[in-house]
Amino acid sequence: MAEPVVAVDTESNSLFAYHERVCLLQFSIPEQDFLVDPIVLDDLSPLEPLFSAPDIEKIFHAAEYDLIMLDQDFGFTFDNLFDTMAGARILGWKAVGLGSLLQTHFGIKVEKKYQRANWGKRPISPEMLTYAQLDTHYLIPLRNTIKAELERTGRWAIAEEDFRRACQVHAHQVRDGADCWHINGARELSPQQQAVLQEICRYRDQKARTLDRPLFKVISNGALLKIAETCPRSIRELESIQGISSRQARWLGNGMLRAVERGLRAEPPKLPRKPRPDDDFLQRVENLRQWRKRTAQTMGVESDVVLPKSLLHEIAETNPQNRGQLAEIMAPTPWRLEQYGDEILNVIQRNTAKPAWRRQHS
Repeated sequence: MAEPVVAVDTESNSLFAYHERVCLLQFSIPEQDFLVDPIVLDDLSPLEPLFSAPDIEKIFHAAEYDLIMLDQDFGFTFDNLFDTMAGARILGWKAVGLGSLLQTHFGIKVEKKYQRANWGKRPISPEMLTYAQLDTHYLIPLRNTIKAELERTGRWAIAEEDFRRACQVHAHQVRDGADCWHINGARELSPQQQAVLQEICRYRDQKARTLDRPLFKVISNGALLKIAETCPRSIRELESIQGISSRQARWLGNGMLRAVERGLRAEPPKLPRKPRPDDDFLQRVENLRQWRKRTAQTMGVESDVVLPKSLLHEIAETNPQNRGQLAEIMAPTPWRLEQYGDEILNVIQRNTAKPAWRRQHS
């Protein structure tokens, strides 16, 4: 709490558990690194004042997932962040992964072999602890390099906006593992096949919960879709489906076949309907995207650096007609409002200025 700048990272077990959780927190200050084990410690509330302190800058690399998990598991709130990946993207740097940045700017090669390791397993090996330590050890000098370049190029103001917006994080809504509609191709199935898919998704979810495994480590979405399409009635038929191993067929076989039978007898599920977007809204989105793309090319950055997707859609949905209305929407991004406000209004008004008959035929 006495340090003005603290580097932070987390490790989670999303590849190894049904409900992912934070399994390790890493902190660095200029002279020391710390590793905190939330599986051993039963109370991390003393860290809340650190994350919410407006006078202590917390440095992350690719902060979004870390912040979501810290909010979800511990209810932390955040103030005064610096995201080294976001800063590098605002500068237009092409390789913005942590390993690439450390290699380029400090000549340091970081071993990434433990990136997908099971961080929920105890004890953690010394090699994994070293790996975790290095994820924050160099973040402070990297932040100093990036901030100096942001200030030199006149892009510090846009970075400040994005760092402030990053603090407004909320834990992501947990998806229902038994819901089948997120699977690509589900809407193209026949109604009865959709009923089968719904039942086998429920079976997979139940299995994953029991075993405390991610859904994809029980059976993949693609394999579920194939089962729904073919509706196998025997283990042999199940084994013949592409993407299903003999071991999976034997392990899941009887339960999966019973789920198929239930689906064949069930009423087809109601297809969730998405309201069709208004044509004028879609045209505003497209016009804003084209403007954003051109502007990004002149800056040498990715399009979302100019105008984040969520803000673009909010502007298109609200359809502001004057500077005051646009200012309300863009209140969290005053630099972008000042820099691009008139251009955005021109893009919006160019769409609405068309007569109705021309919009219909354009």
